[in-house]
Amino acid sequence: MNCVKPCPECGQNNLYSAIAIARGGYGPDLLPGLSGFFTSANFQVVACADCGLTRFFAAEDAIKKLPTANSWRRL
Repeated sequence: MNCVKPCPECGQNNLYSAIAIARGGYGPDLLPGLSGFFTSANFQVVACADCGLTRFFAAEDAIKKLPTANSWRRL
């Protein structure tokens, strides 16, 4: 995963992290084409307790699928 400290917005190190599933039951698939048949792609969510900046990092297994996924195009 990318280096997350310090916060790029405020420069503080008061950061918290959690894992979130990219495909909710009623919500959109936030990483389309990167989930498996029985599994959903995950994010590591990092939030700064000082300024509130929240960042989402795709899990490594999802990142590896980007070059061949039909839903994504390289910029």
